[in-house]
Amino acid sequence: MPDIHDTLDLRGLLARLPNPASLRDRCRGLAMLEAILGPVWGDRYYSFNSTWGDGQEMASMRDGEGDDWFMVFSDAGVYARGFDHTAPNAAPQLLPEVPAPFRAQTVEPAFGEEDGVPLATVCFWHDAGGDAWRAPSAAPTGGVELFALLAAADPARAYLAWAEEYYEPEHSPEPAAIAHVLALRPLTAAVVAAIDPAVDLDDLAGDIAEIGYPTA
Repeated sequence: MPDIHDTLDLRGLLARLPNPASLRDRCRGLAMLEAILGPVWGDRYYSFNSTWGDGQEMASMRDGEGDDWFMVFSDAGVYARGFDHTAPNAAPQLLPEVPAPFRAQTVEPAFGEEDGVPLATVCFWHDAGGDAWRAPSAAPTGGVELFALLAAADPARAYLAWAEEYYEPEHSPEPAAIAHVLALRPLTAAVVAAIDPAVDLDDLAGDIAEIGYPTA
């Protein structure tokens, strides 16, 4: 993942992650960029559902090869769980340490399970009003690097490098337009065209509503 070394460990990830409000904004920005570059929802890596549950919003990543992460934003704070399909399932060791306010999310079927057992190789959380990201004492078995883009020092540069490799767009997105979206500034036709000239702003109305992306 660009901008973060491949050997990023959990401690390094938690130290680099922005605060919950900023992380939520970053997740929404990534989802909007994906909507512009990937018209087919199933081809997108990053998504965001601002009405996922009662008082809950959900960000997610799926790489199409069995790796994924899910992150829930709620009044209780933020809970994140990742799964690396090449690593042993560590849910029985990790999830019992998750605080009670997030316990329902540890057994959410939508986040993956096998034979009734939740799937997780890494998890972490941030209590509402807390001062730091926290994680179980048990070591993750994999998947930390799946969150690397969220912790990038320069997310616009990191996303652009990744997107040009993954999407191989005919038109190289303009860095300023990428930064505009990640800053959650209102979309304009010019900004959308600077990212992908084949996409019209009007085509994104449904995605804008689902993501909860700001409008002018």
